[in-house]
Amino acid sequence: MKMKQAKWIRLSFTYLILCVAALIVIYPLLWVVGSSLNPGNSLTSSTIIPEHATFSHYKELFTKTEYVTWYWNTLKICVCTMSLSVIFIGLTAYAFSRYRFVGRKNGLMLFLILQMVPQFVAILAIYILANLVGLLDTHLALILVYVGGLIPMNTWLAKGYYDTIPKELDESARIDGAGHLVIFFKIILPLSKPILAVIALFSFISPFADFILASILLRSDEKQTLAVGLFNMVSDEFGNQFTLFAAGSVLIAIPIAILFIALQRYFVSGLTAGGTKG
Repeated sequence: MKMKQAKWIRLSFTYLILCVAALIVIYPLLWVVGSSLNPGNSLTSSTIIPEHATFSHYKELFTKTEYVTWYWNTLKICVCTMSLSVIFIGLTAYAFSRYRFVGRKNGLMLFLILQMVPQFVAILAIYILANLVGLLDTHLALILVYVGGLIPMNTWLAKGYYDTIPKELDESARIDGAGHLVIFFKIILPLSKPILAVIALFSFISPFADFILASILLRSDEKQTLAVGLFNMVSDEFGNQFTLFAAGSVLIAIPIAILFIALQRYFVSGLTAGGTKG
């Protein structure tokens, strides 16, 4: 009986923590959705359950603002960042995991040190460099900065996953005459889909959440991203549009949710378990 009581107490405590955590996450989201459906522009009169719900703010986003342009710019940057990040991080992590070369340990240590320094610390250097190479006010500059910032930490994550893949698979492929690229693309890559899916999701989300770099490198209104465009809605001292901002924020979650659902089947660990059995 004591063991059953202890088990029941542990389960109750666990579910209590999970419920509190879920409430902390869901409550602000409900407020954002509720605010986007409230009439008017002020948050002071908004309620989590609107009495007179309206979709006028969503309509206004597409008719009276450059929201579609901001959305397209952000999606383009996110897709390019995600694609390049997965390619570079996958190959870099594979090299650090499988090969032994001069500077390997120092390179991994450098990645850790670079991860300790936030990107916005180097904003001045990034701005000057983009200006010197003629990439200022271009999406390419922003994509390259994002990819460079994602490589250090995600390389460590991918390397740790590659280390769990049995090296006997590589050795067997080499005996059969397979080269380095064949081993990577036909053996390692299919087994590393879970970690690459996580990296792809993180790489896709990062540009959505960034405001500082986008506001510094992009100067033209037609090249702005969602973060910069939505910020301008609430930065005006006399024309704050908080409910319109909330509507724009809700729509941001759509592509992220679609990508998460598409990659969810890869978020499974242990695909390589038993890879050398049989």
